[in-house]
Amino acid sequence: MRLTDLGWTPERETEFKQYEATDCVPGRVTSVLSQYYRVETDNDSLLALVSGPMRTKTSVSAELPSVGDWVAIEPRPTEGDPLIHSVMKRTSSFSRKVSGKVTDEQVLASNIDTLFIVTGLDRDFNLRRIERYLALAWESGADPVVVLSKADLHTDAAGASKEVQSVAPGAAVLVVSALEGTGLETLEQYLAPGKTIAIIGSSGAGKSTLINKIIGEEVQQTGEVREKDGRGRHVTTRRELIQIPSGALVIDTPGMRELQVWSDGEGLRMAFEDIEGFAAGCRFSDCTHTNEPACAVKGAIESGELDEHRFANYLKLRDEIERHKGRKDESARRAREKSKYGNMKKAWKTHRKFKGYND
Repeated sequence: MRLTDLGWTPERETEFKQYEATDCVPGRVTSVLSQYYRVETDNDSLLALVSGPMRTKTSVSAELPSVGDWVAIEPRPTEGDPLIHSVMKRTSSFSRKVSGKVTDEQVLASNIDTLFIVTGLDRDFNLRRIERYLALAWESGADPVVVLSKADLHTDAAGASKEVQSVAPGAAVLVVSALEGTGLETLEQYLAPGKTIAIIGSSGAGKSTLINKIIGEEVQQTGEVREKDGRGRHVTTRRELIQIPSGALVIDTPGMRELQVWSDGEGLRMAFEDIEGFAAGCRFSDCTHTNEPACAVKGAIESGELDEHRFANYLKLRDEIERHKGRKDESARRAREKSKYGNMKKAWKTHRKFKGYND
């Protein structure tokens, strides 16, 4: 593939001019394999490592390359492994908090134009989970599209679509059945040459089946869904960028059983813009919508204009974001203190050396 096939633009060409005096060429990361990165350039497909200087100056894992990133890479055809020296500016990125207690960001896909949130119309169907995905999708900077798959398994797919539309303001909602081949034409408007689409969803939602149908051949392995809980196995084990016949680029992601938010709150406001609208009518500008008098949000719940379960999910996500903000701030403070201590220790060693002291 040439760079233009991968989505390279004149704006990217201008941005890359800062590397013209180096031995680097532009490339796009198509997969991550442990510490190695598969990078497509204009001339070759390279398996590269991050350079030592780049790894040293990288303070958080989110600054390392991810699938979809444009990078400055040194091919080094006769010297060993190619080296990635820099990640170019991301126009969008879909992230989540890493699993466990560590407060760190995991970038799942970057430089994406459209985010397909795939949800099966079987036991996978869950409005509250869709709201969570939408909050992160709006945060990413890409345009979210909810794709309701497995329409053949639902007795009222149109009704389910209306339910999702009620909790997905500003996002398109599409209904498809990869098994029967219905509704797939509604995806075509997003699959233009050079455009990048990331596909996310829980295990067993039908992401890989959908990709195979779009491409027209079995390129992604698919698995069975467990009858007892409607969940599938993690058949897709790594994120990978694939070019499809239309010329669009698709990033498939492993099924996610845990999706912790990584947000500054903007995605939440966009995903729940109806609640934000009601909140504008509250008596107090800092109303928490819990115990304050003259709360327009509580009034909307009482009148039936706002679903109480949707509001409860909004509060849950809002609190989760605030907790993570506090942890991020604390991590940043500790990093600053560590850096300050390191600089003081270095300065003291330099001072002792200058004075001729022996350690």
